[in-house]
Amino acid sequence: MMPEKYEIRPVNDKRTLKDFIDFPYLLYKDNPYWIPPIKSDEKKMWIQHPALKFVDLQKWVVYWKNRPIGRIAAAVNHKYNEKTGEKYGRIVGLEMYNDEKGFRLLMDTATDWLRQKGMKKVHGPLGFTNLDTQGMLIEGFEELPSIASVYHLPYYKTLMKKYGFEKENDWVEFHLKLTDEPVQKGERGAKLIKRRFGFEVFSPSSKNELKKYAQTAFDILNQAFAHLPYVIELDEELKDYYKNKYFNVLDPNFTFFVKDGDKIVGFLIAIPSLSEGMKKANGKLFPFGWYHIMQSFKHPKCVDTLLTGVIPEYDAKGVAVLLFDALHKAMLSNHIIDIETTGVFEDNHSVISNWKNYEHIQHKRRRTWIKDL
Repeated sequence: MMPEKYEIRPVNDKRTLKDFIDFPYLLYKDNPYWIPPIKSDEKKMWIQHPALKFVDLQKWVVYWKNRPIGRIAAAVNHKYNEKTGEKYGRIVGLEMYNDEKGFRLLMDTATDWLRQKGMKKVHGPLGFTNLDTQGMLIEGFEELPSIASVYHLPYYKTLMKKYGFEKENDWVEFHLKLTDEPVQKGERGAKLIKRRFGFEVFSPSSKNELKKYAQTAFDILNQAFAHLPYVIELDEELKDYYKNKYFNVLDPNFTFFVKDGDKIVGFLIAIPSLSEGMKKANGKLFPFGWYHIMQSFKHPKCVDTLLTGVIPEYDAKGVAVLLFDALHKAMLSNHIIDIETTGVFEDNHSVISNWKNYEHIQHKRRRTWIKDL
């Protein structure tokens, strides 16, 4: 019998970078619930993300008998630490077979690196910013995630607990059914708000026009999300990066803005669910990936709500009611009644209480973990 042989290698050449990027596609290749991201986007994120100008990053792959069995990255987001006054390191991109020895080797290596950087705590999984995927799935392992969410296997949380991590924050996700009650309630509320404040709701007429509003949307996000955990202000380079990554696939018919006079004060970005199309594309746009993704737009069965942002001074003026009333109308005109929400912090009771107007289930939960170093 051959002895066990574990080896951890830093990602510092083409071979280890390929193993690092390819590993999730190997781990989840037969999993019916994992949504493969576009591989070219993944590679760009790990080596060209504009956040790397203020994020220190190191990546590793762990091997057993020369075969990759897991990966991890450790990061120090200096902008976030300056904002919070804390010395936090981040775990990013953790993926692993159910192998406790390999997991410990990965985590020991990453946490040692963070200690050497002077960090006092480690938390994650997190992205470089809050617009990258965040959290670890701990409930809902037999649910198809939206493209804005994540998937992990049940043993991940066991490995994290055994290593000494504790809960930091949870996001919860819901599946909603659009029935008569929320439609009628939304219509009544929207009429009252328009009459009282004179707000106007509109959708861009084309993808090109939609892209012109990207800057405005990100400016609103910077204001609306500033108080939330893990958030840093998006600079111009980050705005361009996310515009190019996400706005090319958005559907103007499911994107809505609210104006107060000439001032845009809120927006909602939803999209016909691309989860099935992305699964069929299997990480590649060509030769057939684009076809499968475009079919998701032509025959939508569900809508994913990706982002909603409202300027804080307008929070109490019903802007969200107008946005969701517009979404309801777009859904009904396309014969869609199902909505997948993205994650909302479990203590965000004002948002969660709105979902109770719908026929709803809370079916997924994501967690960030934290540990002293």
